[in-house]
Amino acid sequence: MNVQKLKGMFTEVKQYTPENANELLDFAKRAYVQNEISFHDYRVLVRELELQGAVTPEDLKQYS
Repeated sequence: MNVQKLKGMFTEVKQYTPENANELLDFAKRAYVQNEISFHDYRVLVRELELQGAVTPEDLKQYS
């Protein structure tokens, strides 16, 4: 799975387009936890989204 496909899933489920990579990262995490995507797909997506600037709330706390 790639980020474009994840964006399509996001838009289909949420009925709007994601505003940033963080929204997609949260969505990917939820999809993984709910067994909608595999661990491999999740890792690939996280890597791609982090390259696009996505950060987790834990990362934000660490840099504050």
